[in-house]
Amino acid sequence: MADNVLVFAEQREGKFRKVALEAVSEGKRLADRLGGESSAAVIGSGVEGIAGSLGAYGAAKVYVVDDPALEDYTSDGFAKALCRIIKDTEPSIVLMGCTSTGRDLGPKVAARMATGLAADCTALDVKDGKLVATRPMYAGKVLAEVVCDTTPQIASVRPNVFSLAEPDESVSAEIVKVDAEMSPDDLRTRVKEVIRAAGATIDLTEAQIIVSGGRGMGGAEKFSILEELAEALGGAVGASRSAVDAGWRDHQFQVGQTGKTVSPVLYIACGISGAIQHLAGMKTSKVIVAVNKDPEAPIFKVADYGIVADLFDVVPILTEEAKKLLAE
Repeated sequence: MADNVLVFAEQREGKFRKVALEAVSEGKRLADRLGGESSAAVIGSGVEGIAGSLGAYGAAKVYVVDDPALEDYTSDGFAKALCRIIKDTEPSIVLMGCTSTGRDLGPKVAARMATGLAADCTALDVKDGKLVATRPMYAGKVLAEVVCDTTPQIASVRPNVFSLAEPDESVSAEIVKVDAEMSPDDLRTRVKEVIRAAGATIDLTEAQIIVSGGRGMGGAEKFSILEELAEALGGAVGASRSAVDAGWRDHQFQVGQTGKTVSPVLYIACGISGAIQHLAGMKTSKVIVAVNKDPEAPIFKVADYGIVADLFDVVPILTEEAKKLLAE
């Protein structure tokens, strides 16, 4: 078992997700600490052409499983492909992004490899040759350091937490083609159709700026003012669990312990009280701005900037000022 690091580099429609590049960057840093080599695994259909670009972020080799059967993500197909690469390369550490795909794939791969998984990690370190993963527990009230005694040590990393390496475009990784020997029996599920929401939206886990609304919004139609602010800032719109439960926004926009975990550069919480469930999904944001009429709202305890006022008075002003600044 070599002290090497393998990163599952998630891609969608031929483009690597930002968290995949962050994971590759972190994989290189860990491999350097271990004195080993950092590599990446790319799985999909028609992905060989983009694999070499991971070299710019530190991957010395990229193992590619390129199969038409893997055009759409399925846990069975991707798990078999990734396990094949892990068995062939025998890394001591395997990393992946804690996305909807990573949350599904990680446990399945860990079970097949008879090892453990540290999920949603916010920090990684190496001590005595072992990976030490820091991850939030109990809705973010506790940070636990987790060590896996079995190999490979698998961890999924929280998006927008680990620093992205400055890419060196002059470096290209060695491409190693891997035949996963996929058969129809390996794919117990198939994606028949992908239905996308109308309009182009930024994935919350990829967004650098997020404007979220909660119970204080008062209705689905009121989210239009948040959409205007998000559009002015070039960001995305999120929602608290209460807003989603009320049917005002779809679950894909939910930020929190039972929704998506985000760490944008700027998070603007409008009409959100700051329940523990919500804070668990956004408290690692770089800058938090809270707008709430209640001066005692828990959200103000984690906010860098707080505005005690009616959000329907404040948000239009923020939108107007953002448009003026960005127009200059």
